[in-house]
Amino acid sequence: MSSFDAQFRGLRERPLRTALVVGALLALGAISACTVRPLYADSTTTSGLPVRGELSQIAVKPVSTRYGQEVRNHLIFLFGGGKGQPAASKYSLQLSVVAQAQSAVLIQSAGDNEPTAGTLTMIGSYTLTENGKGATLAAGERRVTSNYDLPKQEYAALRAVRDAENRAARELAQVLQLAIAQEMSQR
Repeated sequence: MSSFDAQFRGLRERPLRTALVVGALLALGAISACTVRPLYADSTTTSGLPVRGELSQIAVKPVSTRYGQEVRNHLIFLFGGGKGQPAASKYSLQLSVVAQAQSAVLIQSAGDNEPTAGTLTMIGSYTLTENGKGATLAAGERRVTSNYDLPKQEYAALRAVRDAENRAARELAQVLQLAIAQEMSQR
């Protein structure tokens, strides 16, 4: 058999292989397309608004702690797309945020200037209600963990904890926004 025959034999088999691969991919696509869709797609909720439109109608109630205010500020920005809270909101979000700091290492050697490790866990509880009706649409709790180094210097230690709180607040707001968007998309 010449090399010319071998080349043509490969060309005759290639369309068959290509057809089999394309058929398998189409079959897999048909199965998976039934259950997966983008969260922020143009799909509408029962009120006729897209999920993004519904999120922009949420007003977040005031909170009492500094890190809670950080979470609230980030949520307002995420819900409104940077526009702030709506003047006449359709929904209100009651938010409660708790932060717990723990030292991961309790012993720090006297001669070394090495930091110890700390972990901050921020827990956010939320209740989303519809204004006027008072019906609870969504409720839940999410938690985020942020690690930090705790040096011996007092101001640096305070700043490390504050930075960990700020990081955790930003991440918690994103997690809460996703949880609420999922709830809204199922309505």
